[in-house]
Amino acid sequence: MKNLIAAVIFISTVSLVTGCTGLPDDIKPVTGFDKDRYLGTWYEIARLDHSFERGLSQVSAEYILNDDCSIKVINRGYDQADAEWSEADGRAVFVGDDDVGHLKVSFFGPFYASYVIFELDQNEYSYAYVTGYNRDYLWFLSRTPQVTGEALDAFRERAESEGFDLEELIVVDQPQL
Repeated sequence: MKNLIAAVIFISTVSLVTGCTGLPDDIKPVTGFDKDRYLGTWYEIARLDHSFERGLSQVSAEYILNDDCSIKVINRGYDQADAEWSEADGRAVFVGDDDVGHLKVSFFGPFYASYVIFELDQNEYSYAYVTGYNRDYLWFLSRTPQVTGEALDAFRERAESEGFDLEELIVVDQPQL
């Protein structure tokens, strides 16, 4: 629960202070994006460390279409230290056209933060690379809780080529299926 509260406070504060719904320099969101294919459950494979997810394992995100065409976001992870699940509910909307992978997400009121999909398996929607408004935010998401070593290497290579500092990259502990 403390991670959920920290996430809400952090995202709200950053959003309020910076209005962070823009794009990182020289990173382009994917085009030809199909929100209906993106809906469903994604597993966090790797991330840059942040206080709002610190200590969480088995992290997943579920995306559900709302009646108003916004997207309900349910982030969930297990906090080993507290021996409990932490969950945060949010809402995502497109910043521009809905065929471009640039959304803004809010977990608290009118304050939004960028959600930029800059790499996506366009054929099967099996993996996605996501950042925020700057290079301090980075996630590797997959439809499965495990990926191959080659997939993780490809993510690292792309992230480094885009200028992300991977020194604090965390490979998330996910359950074996």
